[in-house]
Amino acid sequence: MPQFKNWLYLTQHGMFCRICRQDKPPDYMDRHISSEPHQYSVKHQVSLASGYSVMQAFEPTVIMEHEAIIGGFKCLYWLVKNEMAHHTNYPKLLSLAQLLGCDYFEKLKVDQRNNYQSHRIVDEILEILAQIVELPILQEIRSSQAISLEVEEKTDVSVSRQLDIHVRHLDKDGYVFNHFLDLVTLEDGKADSVVAAIKSVLQKKELPVDRLYGLGTDGAAVMTGRLNGVAKQLTDSFPKLVSVACAAHRLALACKDASNAVKYMANFRNHLQELHLFFRNSANRSATLRSAATTLGLNDLKVKEVKDTRWLSQHLAVQNLQRNLPAMLAALAEEASTRKCPVAKGLYTFCATYRFVAALYLQADVLPHIAMLSKVFQRADVNFLHIKEQVPVTLVTLGRILEAGETPLPGTFLAQLDQDLDNPGGLGAFNIAGEEERIRRGHGVLERPREEIWARFVRDVLKPYICSLESNIERRFQHIEVLGAFSVLGPKAVALNDAVTNISMLHTLTKKFIPGQEATVIQEWTSYKQHFLVGTFKDKTQAEVMQLLAKRDFSTMNRVKTDLRNRLKGEHLAACLRIAVNGPAPEAFPYAEALELFFRKPRRIKCTDKQCHLCQK
Repeated sequence: MPQFKNWLYLTQHGMFCRICRQDKPPDYMDRHISSEPHQYSVKHQVSLASGYSVMQAFEPTVIMEHEAIIGGFKCLYWLVKNEMAHHTNYPKLLSLAQLLGCDYFEKLKVDQRNNYQSHRIVDEILEILAQIVELPILQEIRSSQAISLEVEEKTDVSVSRQLDIHVRHLDKDGYVFNHFLDLVTLEDGKADSVVAAIKSVLQKKELPVDRLYGLGTDGAAVMTGRLNGVAKQLTDSFPKLVSVACAAHRLALACKDASNAVKYMANFRNHLQELHLFFRNSANRSATLRSAATTLGLNDLKVKEVKDTRWLSQHLAVQNLQRNLPAMLAALAEEASTRKCPVAKGLYTFCATYRFVAALYLQADVLPHIAMLSKVFQRADVNFLHIKEQVPVTLVTLGRILEAGETPLPGTFLAQLDQDLDNPGGLGAFNIAGEEERIRRGHGVLERPREEIWARFVRDVLKPYICSLESNIERRFQHIEVLGAFSVLGPKAVALNDAVTNISMLHTLTKKFIPGQEATVIQEWTSYKQHFLVGTFKDKTQAEVMQLLAKRDFSTMNRVKTDLRNRLKGEHLAACLRIAVNGPAPEAFPYAEALELFFRKPRRIKCTDKQCHLCQK
């Protein structure tokens, strides 16, 4: 190499530079020792001296103590994510892992008293895992452009009041995200307690209340009270807040109030629930019901439960009972005659009447329209405009049933009521028409013509019930124009070239919330529309508004906190829900971060590496 002969020379120890040997920089040795070639050479020499290959020398070092702790994290996270009893099953799952060959779990047994399986350490690991899940979510919420809350209160299996707080936030690209935020135990269900709990969570999580714009509730009086409700108090504290009650829950409450306004319909509703309990609590009665259904050639026979918290429960119960009423009456008659059951006799006496059958057919005509409206509200792509359009359609349908009066509409169940009562292979076998009006116990039955009974049913039950249902729906959705006007802020409305409708909706919102600023709002709307059509949000014109998610959190809570786990409460219950609802899949969880957080406190378990930056503190 002639070009290097002025400064490069060869010795038996290798090639050297004359210039560098004469004038070495001060940090030459330090840089050489820390260089990658020097480190590679050192490891190569060590591997040759110890008899290992070069590839074995560069394999990552596995610290068994750390692997044992991470394995424990994985087992506990898997249990909580799948909503299983973690205190009971955690030691069992570790034992199973050892049986399958995971011998490193022996490292958890530091001594006779410390095996990292106690309830205290399990709770501590649970809190660490929940904290790892929560931190990135809180960071996203704090940097969000707008946030809203969804709150709902419920009593759990241990008869404790729980307040669920679900958060919805908007990221910088315009996407909407939903997360479970917290679960707070309340001393009572008063509005002041709920407001104090919400403000405490907002302060503890350090959320930006200046960007809090929405509040979703279930429509209960304590939430929406005009003078001192939760929404009123929070609006006073956060002026930008807009409260919206769940549309599906409003509808369910309207149906409940309509039934309670008519004495017989309230009694009818209670007997539907009693029928469910009568057959559910006895295998023999259920077998009798199935036998009667088989004899009459019916299938899918099950008396369903009626619950106010389940929006479509009464519709499903009525639909099933109307289809299988002869089998149910036959089963009750057999129970009353064969087993001398007084409950069966009482239920049969109430159900085998003209008024009960007519009320059942009435609800079979009405509830499908209510159920259809409820399903519209529960769709994932529902927006405020759907509510504005569908509620009047349902009211018109109810009005047609009311106007028909004593002449039922063709094609309805009420139109075929007389035909079914005269069918000897169905309801005609039970002589229902003769058991309508009982004067007094022991005084027999007063026979009346069927036409008179029907006219009396229309006057006393049908018309009051339909009128009450219409008035309750109108009362629950009295601000429907304002609610529907919010659709102008959605991306679908922006994409439509309908300036007249959009301007009208903007005037409605401005008049309600910021009167006197119509011109400013319209100017801001023009800029907002351009952002959607040609700016950052141009590809998101199909974004969707999701329904209330707090009920899903409570469904998760009911699976987590069961009768056998009724002592689970407070932060540990909230941690279980946080992992079950918000947590990633077990294989995607960052266990290394949890390990660092775990060793921030002094631990008895330590690895053999004296230079370990985690456990040698």
